[in-house]
Amino acid sequence: MLNWEETPTTSPADNAIANSAAASEAPAAIASNRVRASDKRIINGETDVNQLVPFKYKWAWEKYLATCANHWMPQEINMSRDIALWKNPNGLTDDERRIVTRNLGFFTTADSLAANNIVLGTYRHITAPECRQFLLRQAFEEAIHTHAYQYIVESLDLDEGEIFNAYNEVPSIRAKDEFLIPFINAIADPNFKTGTPEADQTLLKSLIVFACLMEGLFFYVGFTQILALGRQNKMTGAAEQYMYILRDESMHCNFGIDLINTIKLENPHLWTASFREEMRDLFRQAVDLEYAYAEDTMPRGVLGLNASMFKAYLRFIANRRCQQIGLEALFAQEENPFPWMAEMIDLKKERNFFETRVIEYQTGGALSWE
Repeated sequence: MLNWEETPTTSPADNAIANSAAASEAPAAIASNRVRASDKRIINGETDVNQLVPFKYKWAWEKYLATCANHWMPQEINMSRDIALWKNPNGLTDDERRIVTRNLGFFTTADSLAANNIVLGTYRHITAPECRQFLLRQAFEEAIHTHAYQYIVESLDLDEGEIFNAYNEVPSIRAKDEFLIPFINAIADPNFKTGTPEADQTLLKSLIVFACLMEGLFFYVGFTQILALGRQNKMTGAAEQYMYILRDESMHCNFGIDLINTIKLENPHLWTASFREEMRDLFRQAVDLEYAYAEDTMPRGVLGLNASMFKAYLRFIANRRCQQIGLEALFAQEENPFPWMAEMIDLKKERNFFETRVIEYQTGGALSWE
């Protein structure tokens, strides 16, 4: 290495020859190191994770663009009617108030758990940059959802200590979180690394739990209850926020299912009979936990709903999630007792459910200034 006082020991001619030779070899060397789409892998990939293109998993990029187009913020929603209704002693029944507070008690921390799972665990182990791009957007959306629940709590002037500690103090909520937390801790451990069948199955198991069971099942009793309130023109601001959150979570669930199925295709040795049976057992546990939550949140019939209706609904959803990732259905054929929920999920143009205004989200490049 030269310092400022040294002089080169080679002549200018020698340098010119050396530079010419290096220049002729450089393009080939650089080209050989460029990322090829065919070399990418969802997990255990060896390509540069900083190079987004060329795309291999275009479905992940398209889902990322779709989530960006659906951007929303909680403060956009008018909560004045909810506040007036909540403050009116005769505005809601005790059972309806219980539904609202139990829902907020679960969801205020649930989306934080989901965000922690992405940021501290999943993101580190996914080696496809297209998929990482979606995960970054998903983590941001989980923050928006936590913000939305806090906004509802603040608007209604609820006891924040009671709501935010429900995941420690309410058994039906705590049981669901205790089911989830080990799957976060397993892949968030700094010493955890993929690359062996056992470790890869641990990651795959965590992805299934969060996509299919947390976002794809644990959220649905609460969504149904709050949207049922909205259908009766009650808590309309909260219901509108839940509708947007449901839309977001449906996209998260669908992305997770695509991620799971792609990992299976690239690593078929992970999808063993014993692993599949373990997953089926987790699905059974999740259905039982969510049904216990339904019983706790509505001990009596309310809003035209009762806990037993949710038993059929949860089995219906569990069967669907199983089939989406290639597992056999767990339960005898179940009908969806809430077909209007499917309409909520399948909305293509997002609007206020109560016909107050139309909302079409656009990216900056698509905005019209005329």
